[in-house]
Amino acid sequence: MAENREQSMSNYRVPGSRTPRNRQVEKPKEGRKTMRRLVGYFASEIRVVVFLLAVVFVVVIASVYAPRLQSDAIDSITALDFGRLPKILVTMLIVYAIQSLGTFLQSRNSAVLSQRVVSRMREDLFDCVVNLPVKYIDSHSHGDIMSRMTNDVENISNTVSQSLSSMFSGILTIIGTVAMMLYLCPPLALLSCTTVLLMLAATKLLSKAMRTFYRKRQALLGELNGTVEEMVTGYRTVVAYEHQGEVIEKFDSVSDELTSAGIFAEILGGSMGPVMNVINNVGFVIIAAFGGYFAVNGVISIGIISAFIVYAKQFGRPIDELAQIYGQIQTAIAGAERVFAIIDQPREDKSGSQNMDSAKGVINFKNVNFSYVEGQQVLHDFNLEVRAGHKIALVGATGSGKTTVVNLLMRFYDVDSGEILIDGVNIKDIDCQNLRDNTAIVLQDTVLFADTVRNNLKYSNQGASDEEMEQAAKMSNCHDMILRLKEGYDTQLSGEGYNLSQGQRQLLAIARAFLAQPKILILDEATSSVDTRTEKRIQDAMVKLMENRTSLIIAHRLSTIQDADFIVVMEQGRIIESGNHEELLEKQGKYYELYMTQFAGNAI
Repeated sequence: MAENREQSMSNYRVPGSRTPRNRQVEKPKEGRKTMRRLVGYFASEIRVVVFLLAVVFVVVIASVYAPRLQSDAIDSITALDFGRLPKILVTMLIVYAIQSLGTFLQSRNSAVLSQRVVSRMREDLFDCVVNLPVKYIDSHSHGDIMSRMTNDVENISNTVSQSLSSMFSGILTIIGTVAMMLYLCPPLALLSCTTVLLMLAATKLLSKAMRTFYRKRQALLGELNGTVEEMVTGYRTVVAYEHQGEVIEKFDSVSDELTSAGIFAEILGGSMGPVMNVINNVGFVIIAAFGGYFAVNGVISIGIISAFIVYAKQFGRPIDELAQIYGQIQTAIAGAERVFAIIDQPREDKSGSQNMDSAKGVINFKNVNFSYVEGQQVLHDFNLEVRAGHKIALVGATGSGKTTVVNLLMRFYDVDSGEILIDGVNIKDIDCQNLRDNTAIVLQDTVLFADTVRNNLKYSNQGASDEEMEQAAKMSNCHDMILRLKEGYDTQLSGEGYNLSQGQRQLLAIARAFLAQPKILILDEATSSVDTRTEKRIQDAMVKLMENRTSLIIAHRLSTIQDADFIVVMEQGRIIESGNHEELLEKQGKYYELYMTQFAGNAI
């Protein structure tokens, strides 16, 4: 159904095309707002979050208290006070056991929390995607949309499971360690903490550069997926025209940019650790120098110096870990922004309080104007009345607006001005689901799903019985073909039905429309992919199907619409001729030219 979109949306539609790369990267990002939205997903898992925080708190208390016990043990040995030593050692053993058990529970609950949160986010995203307007799907790369569903959501999952508990633990460890250091020796604690200023400065400088490259990497990853999706979908065309080299060159171009951005992102992310280690080592030197001075002057004991060395390492480790996971957090935020960008898209407007269950099927287009892109009008003051039960054919050159008429009737797009009525009711006032339940459509590009033949046929009417399904298959002349398959109606189709011929797929699509028992039937080049003999059988079946049903047929093959009650000839979004087959031939206008070109072989 891309007859007009492909021409009039050249500056708008981008499936398979590439958006200028710097456009998305340079768009302002709201990291804090995104983080707040991510935190909102944890609300329904508050029990798991509270339990995780409690476990983290216990682990931190144990890790902070252990060096203090070590200090007491060293001082007892130094003072030759061996009576206290066994009690201290047993306490240390208990503390370390609690720390180990808590670490296990921390990892387990982090994994549970991440999967539950990401599951909700994935469900919200998919719910949004399946309810997006057709306009959005037509104007965005399908590969990029899939990348947000897979890569971006997976990055968020990894960050929550691997980094969230580490971040909580790191913050609490820093607070607890600093508090214990101040308790043992405030002067030495303050001297040790001077390295924090160096750490903050290094983190600020590196994080700014990291943020840019991580965003660019995610944008390029989505673009790369779009390129791959385009190639796989159009693989036969690529091979038929020997464009493999160009496809490879296009892929390599995006891949090289992604590689370059990924290298810089990983280098900057990996540099955090070494930089923090250097700053940490400076802290050890400060403790050794000033701790020795305080010990000589009797301010602190040897055990406290030992504890300070452990605390300094313990103090630096969470900072180092926070720096290491900063890159993951940036990737997750960049991915979350892309996910929320789709979730925030307005859903398709399906409003309407009326239904057409008892409608006769009278269709009226009144003064309809429409454009896919502003300033590039497709339909101009379009007026058409379709009587109930009549078979109406729309013919004309590619780009004349035939498929656009169907798009508007199905409410895939809304008119710019004018109105479309069914039995006198504006389709905007009809519930969208009810409208589509009473309308069946067969497209030129057949769509089948990786499921059984039975489920593909019942896709249009899931409540239909097997007898009704088989009757619809017989009417479309595909019942015998289905029975010849290995498992009949239970035969599993591959993706898009590629284990069937194009003609067989088209017959199944027509049978699916038959089973819907619609008030309105739309056939968009429905017989274009079947042979002449099969087409004749389908035409005979359609006569029965179209009885008492309003039918719109889009056709280039005029043999399929000669018996239509009314034929509308379109050109550049306007009706230039109308009438039945004989009347239009007598006029010797545009329809006559098309007919003579196809059947008489005349060069017009």
